Amino acid sequence: MAGTLFLVATPIGNLEDISLRALRTLKEADRIACEDTRHSRKLLTHYEIRRPLVSFHAHNAHERVPELIAALETGENIALVTDAGMPGISDPGLELVAACHTAKVPVVVIPGASAVTMALVLAGEEESRFVFEGFLPTDRTRTSRLAAIKGEVRTIVLYEAPHRLLKTLTDLIALGEPERRITICRELTKLHEQVWRGGLQSAFDYFSSTAPRGEFTLVLQGAVLVVETWSEEQLQAALVELVGSGFSRSEATRQLAQRTGVSRKLIYQLSLGIERGGGSPEESVSMNEFDAG
Repeated sequence: MAGTLFLVATPIGNLEDISLRALRTLKEADRIACEDTRHSRKLLTHYEIRRPLVSFHAHNAHERVPELIAALETGENIALVTDAGMPGISDPGLELVAACHTAKVPVVVIPGASAVTMALVLAGEEESRFVFEGFLPTDRTRTSRLAAIKGEVRTIVLYEAPHRLLKTLTDLIALGEPERRITICRELTKLHEQVWRGGLQSAFDYFSSTAPRGEFTLVLQGAVLVVETWSEEQLQAALVELVGSGFSRSEATRQLAQRTGVSRKLIYQLSLGIERGGGSPEESVSMNEFDAG
Protein backbone atom coordinates (compact mmCIF):
# COMPACT_ATOMS: atom_id res chain seq x y z
CA MET A 1 0.00 0.00 0.00
CA ALA A 2 1.37 3.41 -0.99
CA GLY A 3 2.28 5.98 1.58
CA THR A 4 1.08 9.59 1.59
CA LEU A 5 2.73 12.83 0.57
CA PHE A 6 1.93 15.57 3.10
CA LEU A 7 2.34 19.18 1.96
CA VAL A 8 3.03 20.94 5.24
CA ALA A 9 2.78 24.72 5.51
CA THR A 10 5.48 26.17 7.76
CA PRO A 11 5.76 29.61 9.42
CA ILE A 12 6.63 32.56 7.19
CA GLY A 13 8.57 34.13 10.04
CA ASN A 14 7.34 33.65 13.59
CA LEU A 15 7.99 30.04 14.64
CA GLU A 16 4.79 29.98 16.70
CA ASP A 17 2.68 30.18 13.52
CA ILE A 18 2.45 26.43 13.02
CA SER A 19 -0.48 24.15 13.76
CA LEU A 20 -0.61 21.19 16.11
CA ARG A 21 -1.57 19.05 13.13
CA ALA A 22 1.53 20.18 11.22
CA LEU A 23 3.79 19.36 14.17
CA ARG A 24 2.22 15.91 14.55
CA THR A 25 2.59 15.22 10.83
CA LEU A 26 6.26 16.19 10.87
CA LYS A 27 6.93 14.01 13.92
CA GLU A 28 5.23 10.98 12.35
CA ALA A 29 6.66 11.25 8.82
CA ASP A 30 9.18 8.64 7.73
CA ARG A 31 11.22 11.44 6.19
CA ILE A 32 10.94 15.17 5.54
CA ALA A 33 11.81 16.69 2.17
CA CYS A 34 13.07 20.27 2.65
CA GLU A 35 13.84 23.14 0.30
CA ASP A 36 16.89 23.93 2.47
CA THR A 37 17.70 21.33 5.13
CA ARG A 38 19.74 23.83 7.14
CA HIS A 39 16.84 26.29 7.28
CA SER A 40 14.22 23.65 8.11
CA ARG A 41 16.41 22.09 10.78
CA LYS A 42 16.06 25.30 12.85
CA LEU A 43 12.28 24.88 12.94
CA LEU A 44 12.48 21.14 13.60
CA THR A 45 15.06 21.57 16.36
CA HIS A 46 12.90 24.25 18.00
CA TYR A 47 10.07 21.71 18.29
CA GLU A 48 12.38 18.76 19.06
CA ILE A 49 11.48 16.92 15.86
CA ARG A 50 14.14 14.47 14.73
CA ARG A 51 13.33 12.83 11.42
CA PRO A 52 15.54 12.00 8.40
CA LEU A 53 15.83 14.98 6.05
CA VAL A 54 16.33 15.06 2.30
CA SER A 55 16.89 18.16 0.18
CA PHE A 56 14.24 18.99 -2.42
CA HIS A 57 14.55 22.26 -4.33
CA ALA A 58 14.21 23.74 -7.80
CA HIS A 59 17.70 22.62 -8.85
CA ASN A 60 17.42 18.94 -7.90
CA ALA A 61 13.68 18.29 -8.27
CA HIS A 62 14.12 16.46 -11.57
CA GLU A 63 16.28 13.76 -9.97
CA ARG A 64 14.59 13.78 -6.56
CA VAL A 65 11.02 13.23 -7.78
CA PRO A 66 11.56 9.61 -8.97
CA GLU A 67 13.39 8.81 -5.72
CA LEU A 68 10.60 10.18 -3.54
CA ILE A 69 7.86 8.53 -5.62
CA ALA A 70 9.64 5.19 -5.28
CA ALA A 71 9.78 5.64 -1.49
CA LEU A 72 6.09 6.60 -1.35
CA GLU A 73 5.14 3.55 -3.42
CA THR A 74 6.84 1.30 -0.88
CA GLY A 75 4.65 2.73 1.87
CA GLU A 76 6.72 5.62 3.26
CA ASN A 77 4.91 8.74 4.44
CA ILE A 78 6.81 11.85 3.35
CA ALA A 79 6.29 15.43 4.52
CA LEU A 80 7.30 18.19 2.11
CA VAL A 81 8.17 21.62 3.49
CA THR A 82 9.70 24.76 2.01
CA ASP A 83 11.61 27.54 3.70
CA ALA A 84 8.38 29.39 4.45
CA GLY A 85 4.69 28.99 3.70
CA MET A 86 2.95 26.41 1.52
CA PRO A 87 4.93 24.14 -0.83
CA GLY A 88 3.98 24.79 -4.44
CA ILE A 89 3.08 28.47 -3.98
CA SER A 90 6.08 30.26 -5.52
CA ASP A 91 8.10 27.40 -4.03
CA PRO A 92 9.08 23.85 -5.10
CA GLY A 93 6.46 21.13 -4.87
CA LEU A 94 4.16 21.14 -7.90
CA GLU A 95 6.32 18.71 -9.87
CA LEU A 96 6.23 16.18 -7.03
CA VAL A 97 2.47 16.60 -6.56
CA ALA A 98 1.87 16.00 -10.29
CA ALA A 99 4.03 12.86 -10.14
CA CYS A 100 2.03 11.62 -7.13
CA HIS A 101 -1.24 12.01 -9.03
CA THR A 102 0.22 10.04 -11.95
CA ALA A 103 1.43 7.29 -9.63
CA LYS A 104 -1.89 7.24 -7.70
CA VAL A 105 -0.11 8.26 -4.49
CA PRO A 106 -2.36 10.12 -1.99
CA VAL A 107 -1.57 13.80 -1.36
CA VAL A 108 -2.75 15.62 1.78
CA VAL A 109 -2.35 19.35 2.50
CA ILE A 110 -1.67 20.57 6.04
CA PRO A 111 -2.66 24.28 5.89
CA GLY A 112 -0.93 27.12 7.67
CA ALA A 113 0.48 30.64 7.42
CA SER A 114 0.15 32.52 4.12
CA ALA A 115 1.79 35.80 3.16
CA VAL A 116 -0.81 36.25 0.40
CA THR A 117 -3.89 36.25 2.62
CA MET A 118 -2.14 38.11 5.43
CA ALA A 119 -1.07 40.93 3.12
CA LEU A 120 -4.56 41.11 1.57
CA VAL A 121 -6.33 41.72 4.86
CA LEU A 122 -3.65 44.18 5.98
CA ALA A 123 -4.08 46.17 2.75
CA GLY A 124 -7.81 46.65 3.18
CA GLU A 125 -8.37 46.33 -0.57
CA GLU A 126 -11.14 44.30 -2.21
CA GLU A 127 -10.10 40.79 -1.17
CA SER A 128 -13.17 38.90 -2.38
CA ARG A 129 -11.77 39.09 -5.91
CA PHE A 130 -8.01 39.09 -6.35
CA VAL A 131 -5.26 37.60 -8.49
CA PHE A 132 -1.93 36.24 -7.29
CA GLU A 133 0.96 36.90 -9.67
CA GLY A 134 3.81 35.61 -7.50
CA PHE A 135 7.20 36.93 -8.62
CA LEU A 136 7.09 38.91 -11.86
CA PRO A 137 9.23 37.30 -14.57
CA THR A 138 12.60 38.84 -15.37
CA ASP A 139 12.67 37.67 -19.00
CA ARG A 140 10.87 38.99 -22.10
CA THR A 141 7.49 37.84 -20.80
CA ARG A 142 7.64 40.59 -18.16
CA THR A 143 6.24 43.15 -20.62
CA SER A 144 3.08 41.18 -21.34
CA ARG A 145 2.59 40.39 -17.64
CA LEU A 146 2.82 44.08 -16.78
CA ALA A 147 0.36 44.91 -19.57
CA ALA A 148 -2.10 42.48 -18.00
CA ILE A 149 -1.65 44.13 -14.60
CA LYS A 150 -2.36 47.55 -16.10
CA GLY A 151 -5.91 46.57 -17.03
CA GLU A 152 -6.60 44.11 -14.21
CA VAL A 153 -9.59 45.33 -12.20
CA ARG A 154 -9.12 42.84 -9.38
CA THR A 155 -6.68 43.40 -6.50
CA ILE A 156 -3.22 42.07 -7.44
CA VAL A 157 -0.80 40.35 -5.04
CA LEU A 158 2.89 40.10 -5.91
CA TYR A 159 6.00 38.74 -4.24
CA GLU A 160 9.28 40.59 -4.66
CA ALA A 161 12.87 40.30 -3.53
CA PRO A 162 14.50 43.36 -1.93
CA HIS A 163 17.05 43.89 -4.72
CA ARG A 164 14.27 44.02 -7.35
CA LEU A 165 11.70 46.11 -5.47
CA LEU A 166 12.64 49.48 -6.98
CA LYS A 167 12.74 48.00 -10.49
CA THR A 168 9.24 46.59 -10.04
CA LEU A 169 7.91 49.87 -8.64
CA THR A 170 9.46 51.71 -11.61
CA ASP A 171 7.77 49.34 -14.05
CA LEU A 172 4.41 49.70 -12.31
CA ILE A 173 4.67 53.50 -12.36
CA ALA A 174 5.43 53.33 -16.09
CA LEU A 175 1.99 51.79 -16.64
CA GLY A 176 0.69 55.34 -16.34
CA GLU A 177 -0.94 55.50 -12.90
CA PRO A 178 1.69 56.79 -10.45
CA GLU A 179 -0.97 57.39 -7.79
CA ARG A 180 -2.40 53.87 -7.99
CA ARG A 181 -2.56 52.61 -4.42
CA ILE A 182 -0.15 49.93 -3.23
CA THR A 183 0.41 48.26 0.12
CA ILE A 184 3.93 46.98 0.68
CA CYS A 185 4.33 44.39 3.43
CA ARG A 186 7.84 43.57 4.61
CA GLU A 187 9.05 40.77 6.89
CA LEU A 188 5.53 39.61 7.78
CA THR A 189 5.21 38.03 11.27
CA LYS A 190 8.87 38.80 11.99
CA LEU A 191 10.46 41.20 14.46
CA HIS A 192 10.78 44.02 11.92
CA GLU A 193 7.40 43.60 10.24
CA GLN A 194 6.40 46.73 8.32
CA VAL A 195 3.30 47.70 6.36
CA TRP A 196 3.61 50.74 4.06
CA ARG A 197 0.57 52.08 2.18
CA GLY A 198 0.30 54.86 -0.39
CA GLY A 199 0.67 55.67 -4.09
CA LEU A 200 3.18 53.97 -6.38
CA GLN A 201 5.31 57.09 -6.84
CA SER A 202 5.37 57.75 -3.09
CA ALA A 203 6.40 54.12 -2.53
CA PHE A 204 9.29 54.50 -4.96
CA ASP A 205 10.41 57.72 -3.25
CA TYR A 206 10.24 56.11 0.19
CA PHE A 207 12.14 52.93 -0.66
CA SER A 208 14.72 54.90 -2.67
CA SER A 209 15.74 56.61 0.56
CA THR A 210 15.08 53.59 2.81
CA ALA A 211 17.02 50.58 1.56
CA PRO A 212 14.67 47.62 0.97
CA ARG A 213 15.46 44.70 3.26
CA GLY A 214 13.73 41.37 3.78
CA GLU A 215 11.01 39.65 1.78
CA PHE A 216 8.21 41.74 0.29
CA THR A 217 4.56 41.09 -0.49
CA LEU A 218 2.88 43.78 -2.59
CA VAL A 219 -0.87 44.38 -2.80
CA LEU A 220 -1.76 46.60 -5.74
CA GLN A 221 -5.14 48.27 -6.13
CA GLY A 222 -7.10 46.96 -9.10
CA ALA A 223 -7.45 49.21 -12.12
CA VAL A 224 -10.45 51.52 -12.08
CA LEU A 225 -12.66 50.57 -15.00
CA VAL A 226 -13.56 53.65 -17.01
CA VAL A 227 -16.40 52.90 -19.39
CA GLU A 228 -15.99 54.87 -22.60
CA THR A 229 -17.27 54.62 -26.12
CA TRP A 230 -14.89 52.71 -28.36
CA SER A 231 -15.11 52.79 -32.11
CA GLU A 232 -14.58 49.64 -34.15
CA GLU A 233 -11.25 51.04 -35.36
CA GLN A 234 -10.08 51.65 -31.77
CA LEU A 235 -11.06 48.13 -30.75
CA GLN A 236 -9.22 46.68 -33.74
CA ALA A 237 -6.09 48.72 -32.94
CA ALA A 238 -6.19 47.66 -29.29
CA LEU A 239 -6.55 44.00 -30.26
CA VAL A 240 -3.57 44.23 -32.61
CA GLU A 241 -1.49 45.89 -29.88
CA LEU A 242 -2.36 43.27 -27.25
CA VAL A 243 -1.67 40.35 -29.58
CA GLY A 244 1.58 42.01 -30.63
CA SER A 245 2.57 42.19 -26.95
CA GLY A 246 2.36 38.41 -26.70
CA PHE A 247 -1.24 37.78 -25.64
CA SER A 248 -3.23 34.98 -27.23
CA ARG A 249 -6.38 36.03 -29.08
CA SER A 250 -8.61 34.81 -26.23
CA GLU A 251 -6.55 36.59 -23.54
CA ALA A 252 -6.46 39.80 -25.60
CA THR A 253 -10.24 39.55 -25.90
CA ARG A 254 -10.63 39.15 -22.14
CA GLN A 255 -8.37 42.09 -21.35
CA LEU A 256 -10.11 44.38 -23.83
CA ALA A 257 -13.55 43.38 -22.56
CA GLN A 258 -12.50 44.37 -19.05
CA ARG A 259 -11.19 47.74 -20.22
CA THR A 260 -14.11 48.68 -22.46
CA GLY A 261 -17.21 47.01 -21.07
CA VAL A 262 -17.89 45.49 -24.49
CA SER A 263 -18.86 41.82 -24.31
CA ARG A 264 -16.11 39.25 -24.84
CA LYS A 265 -18.18 37.45 -27.47
CA LEU A 266 -18.46 40.54 -29.65
CA ILE A 267 -14.78 41.41 -29.32
CA TYR A 268 -13.81 37.83 -30.15
CA GLN A 269 -15.96 38.03 -33.28
CA LEU A 270 -14.16 41.23 -34.21
CA SER A 271 -10.80 39.48 -33.78
CA LEU A 272 -11.91 36.86 -36.31
CA GLY A 273 -12.73 39.67 -38.70
CA ILE A 274 -9.20 41.03 -38.29
CA GLU A 275 -7.77 37.59 -39.09
CA ARG A 276 -9.72 37.64 -42.33
CA GLY A 277 -7.93 40.83 -43.24
CA GLY A 278 -9.94 43.47 -41.45
CA GLY A 279 -13.33 42.50 -42.87
CA SER A 280 -16.34 44.77 -43.01
CA PRO A 281 -18.63 45.26 -39.99
CA GLU A 282 -21.08 42.83 -41.58
CA GLU A 283 -18.37 40.13 -41.57
CA SER A 284 -17.58 40.66 -37.91
CA VAL A 285 -20.05 42.64 -35.82
CA SER A 286 -21.98 45.85 -36.25
CA MET A 287 -21.38 48.97 -34.19
CA ASN A 288 -24.99 48.81 -33.01
CA GLU A 289 -24.13 45.47 -31.42
CA PHE A 290 -21.08 47.05 -29.72
CA ASP A 291 -23.22 49.83 -28.29
CA ALA A 292 -25.63 47.21 -26.96
CA GLY A 293 -22.77 45.25 -25.32
